Amino acid sequence: MFKNVFGSGFLVRTAHVVLTWIITLILFLYDTELRKQEETGQLLQPVLFVLLVLLSVLLYFAVSLMDPGFILAEDSDLQFTLGVTEEQQDMIPPSTKSLRQRRCVHCLLQQPMRSKHCQTCQHCVRRYDHHCPWIENCVGERNHRWFVLYLAVQLLVLLWGLHIAWTGFSHAPSWSPWLRSNGVLLAVCPLLALLALIVLLLLGSHLYLISMNITTWEFMSRHRISYLKHCGADENPFDRGAARNLWGFFCEWGSVAWEQVYFREGSDPV
Repeated sequence: MFKNVFGSGFLVRTAHVVLTWIITLILFLYDTELRKQEETGQLLQPVLFVLLVLLSVLLYFAVSLMDPGFILAEDSDLQFTLGVTEEQQDMIPPSTKSLRQRRCVHCLLQQPMRSKHCQTCQHCVRRYDHHCPWIENCVGERNHRWFVLYLAVQLLVLLWGLHIAWTGFSHAPSWSPWLRSNGVLLAVCPLLALLALIVLLLLGSHLYLISMNITTWEFMSRHRISYLKHCGADENPFDRGAARNLWGFFCEWGSVAWEQVYFREGSDPV
């Protein structure tokens, strides 16, 4: 279920963790609100902040090392293809008539609907969303909700850290001593602000796509995807309404026979 922590992406993961704890240490070493509370024995916020940082690191490793939904065996794919009857197969537009028999040209396994082969991971991934270089892993059926949760926690950490860093700036009579005493925080604040903006945009875009039940890959490449390119610009065969889409994404566990959803026969886990 999980990858080897010392495998591909080890340097990226190490850099992420080291940077996270260095910035956390800086926020405690400088005269910030966090350090003042620690010195006066008010430990609630410092402990909560450290726990939130620790949670973000644990979630990062979870989504980074977790199996995103790799298709590893032919037998496990058959259950996704048998949900389409012969009558329904005749209903599929000519451009997608061979959906049930679609086979990956790289790993030679049958691909369930909404899956895609990742050139970086060298595996087909169920309900493929994208390959994320930040976590050095694909985002797919099994780890997508955890990826979104990680983004939400990481955004809270970055915004809270930015607020803490801002409280650490001290006054000085001139620019030279001010830069000497605040130079590190002056570098940390723009970095935290930039990362917070990136995470905010990522989280917002994912929630928007989830509410429509469409993946990043499908949104960006629908004109090249066999089961979507015949649909209109505003048509999405997997859309069941924002509320049901969000509920299904966050609250329904297990694999979904997307062929059945495609024909509006339901999306019961299999």
